[in-house]
Amino acid sequence: MVPPSGGGKGGASSILKSGAVMALGTLASRITGFLRTAMLVAALGVGALADAYNTANTVPFIVYDLLLGGILTAVVVPLIVRAKERDTAYGERYEQRLFTLAVLALAAMTAVAVLLGPVFIGIYGGSMHGSQRELAVLFARLFAVQIFFLGVSAFAGAILNTRKRFAAPMWAPVLNNLVIIGTAAAFLLVSTGKVNPDTIADWQIALLAGGTIGGMALQTVALWPSLRGSGFRWRPRLDFQKGEIGQIGKMAVWTLAYVLITQIGFAITTRLANSAGVKGRLEHLGDVGYTPYFNAYQLFQLPYAIIGVSLITALLPRMSEHAAGGRMREVADDFSNGLRLCSVVILPAAGLMAVLAPEITTVLFAHGATSVADAHVIAEVLRMFAIALVPFAAYQLMLRVFYAMQDTRTPTFVSVAVVATNIACALTAYAVLPTNKIIVGIAGGFALAQTMGAFVGWLILRRRLGGMDGRRVFVSYVKLVIALWPLVGFGYAVHAITEAVLGTGLLPGLVALVVGGAGGGALYLLFAKLLRVGEVQTMISTITRRLPGRG
Repeated sequence: MVPPSGGGKGGASSILKSGAVMALGTLASRITGFLRTAMLVAALGVGALADAYNTANTVPFIVYDLLLGGILTAVVVPLIVRAKERDTAYGERYEQRLFTLAVLALAAMTAVAVLLGPVFIGIYGGSMHGSQRELAVLFARLFAVQIFFLGVSAFAGAILNTRKRFAAPMWAPVLNNLVIIGTAAAFLLVSTGKVNPDTIADWQIALLAGGTIGGMALQTVALWPSLRGSGFRWRPRLDFQKGEIGQIGKMAVWTLAYVLITQIGFAITTRLANSAGVKGRLEHLGDVGYTPYFNAYQLFQLPYAIIGVSLITALLPRMSEHAAGGRMREVADDFSNGLRLCSVVILPAAGLMAVLAPEITTVLFAHGATSVADAHVIAEVLRMFAIALVPFAAYQLMLRVFYAMQDTRTPTFVSVAVVATNIACALTAYAVLPTNKIIVGIAGGFALAQTMGAFVGWLILRRRLGGMDGRRVFVSYVKLVIALWPLVGFGYAVHAITEAVLGTGLLPGLVALVVGGAGGGALYLLFAKLLRVGEVQTMISTITRRLPGRG
């Protein structure tokens, strides 16, 4: 029998210990990921070429999520955990069958996606035409090969997670990022002038495609030593026992419905953002389309990826065990601990994004083919995304609670409200806002939709779990919000003074970012400690114990 997790410091500390190595790996992954993004922005800019590349490079992830990604998160991990609880040897055979099925499905999906490149660009490319559309279609066909590597990598990571080996899946993306950083640097070094879809050469296309695909392949291969170290040896087999396929299918059909609904929303918002970019160039407003929106979204996800994904990955097997044993009170405790710990980092990150967005985007993106004005377009979108950070993290954690209970149907119905809100707001923004504000409005719709999802998910789970530890969550949030205001005030003051004295640009942005971030962060920690926010103290204690010379 698994001992109770508890809702106090012990439970929170245990979750943090499980997530610490993952958080470090995710931090390294995201730092190199943003360096990758910055290098690509410097090499490709934020205009027509970048829109074609980024839209096409999003397609493999869309196809993967649509047909397999959600199943891994919602179905595979809980099923493997339960199979191993039933019988260890049976669980290992079950893993082999699932892995074989995944490899075959991925190979078929990849072949079909290569053929459907023009269809995907027709859906997501908005008003792309001429050489830009031709380039996007070519990239979409080439990048489709990533689906196979992406799927195998994710499935391997899921198996490692069920074996409580969390480090490798979090560190492997660093290798992918380094390959693409090198590709972007090579593109910058060998290219002269500003390259666009009309002027890009075949060898430049080959360089970008080879680096992008090669990075994903390396990420996949890098997981194999950890898989072998965990005792996993793949032996292809499809001898599914009676009821196993039906069990997978029953859960997967609702997961596919959920992913399909969310991808409809993504397709519409991506298409509208690309259309806004085309309109902006026709109206001589600069680059105000999908790439600025895409880059702001990547920045927005950083705090959630570092702490939220790490905690969620550690929590899912744990919640699945508690749910399998019918210990719903412990599932609620796991959720409460995860949400409160996540918020310790998410809230101040959202505050810094809101007040220092121009400095963040200028330091990261205002290089090469991208100007300070282009970076400020990204900053406007980032500020709107900052509003979404807290509800987004809460909603994602709630989805994992449903998955731990092997309920994939309820998240599908919740997603209908979320996606409908997102689509309605995006269409309204496109119809009523000036062209250069459309992507800002689309980001605002995303924030409202995530808030809707968190609210509805909370109401349902409170009834299902017999409570959500709401009082303790509320008290923690009140204290954290009070501690947040000194950070916001200090950050805004640094932003205003730096802009008035030094103006805008890379050096002023770097000064404001360092001073505002460090000073604001210190004030936040001071006030959180004065307010006796237990989660902050737990996190600090966990980190300090890992420092050299400490226990």
